[in-house]
Amino acid sequence: MRQRTVTALCGIPLLLAFVWFDTRWFPLLIILIAALAVFGLLEFYRLAVLSGARPFTVFGMVWSVLFIVNAQLEADYELDYIAPALLGSAVALPLVWLRLRRREWAWLSWAWTLAGILYVGWLLGHYVSLREIDHGREWVILALFSTFACDTAAFLVGRTWGTRPLAPAVSPGKTWEGAGAGFAGAVAAALAIDALLSVAGLSLSVGYRHILVIGCLIGLFAQVGDLLESLVKRRAGAKDSGTLLPGHGGVLDRIDSLVFAGAVVYYYVIWVVE
Repeated sequence: MRQRTVTALCGIPLLLAFVWFDTRWFPLLIILIAALAVFGLLEFYRLAVLSGARPFTVFGMVWSVLFIVNAQLEADYELDYIAPALLGSAVALPLVWLRLRRREWAWLSWAWTLAGILYVGWLLGHYVSLREIDHGREWVILALFSTFACDTAAFLVGRTWGTRPLAPAVSPGKTWEGAGAGFAGAVAAALAIDALLSVAGLSLSVGYRHILVIGCLIGLFAQVGDLLESLVKRRAGAKDSGTLLPGHGGVLDRIDSLVFAGAVVYYYVIWVVE
């Protein structure tokens, strides 16, 4: 617990700096997201190898970074044709090469390669897209810290009072009590962050109803992402995805709940709020 707290206290100010001081000419957020994607994919593909696959690690990392960079290009220049091209090539190129080799693990390796690109690269790229909309900096902060609140509340309550298993076949340590606390923590954090932003003169000006819905969505999808990564680790027979972050495990263990949260907030804002 001590290592977990120290890592968080060191990482949060750095994360805030990358989000707050990000500009078009000094793209700190892209650098951060790309770094998280690369390290997260290395861990994801390590789990794939433990599951019996042989994913294209370098290809997956390159295409994931391209998806993240494309999110900026779409926002700046409205280049809507690049994303379909990236997706089509991500699907086709590994499949063609693997089928030509005619190995029994070809389909499994293709599935893991593509899953890593979409799960890590494409989904994380939504934070770059979110940063580029109106009040984007504030939306990114709300998405990130509401997710962190969800994780923290679920961990503390589940560890202290959790008795009813949530998904014992996937993650024996997760409980319904922890899931409920995580959901409530995300909602409370979203409302609190919106209030703090308003006090600081950075109001999102969307009303409490939208903030409440966004908090609920984060509380739900952050835990879906966490469970999905637990399922991947379960299949690979691994406890953690890595050891890079003391107290948290690997990078993938830290960003698993973030990947869906950023995408959900982005689409809610552009489809419902705007």
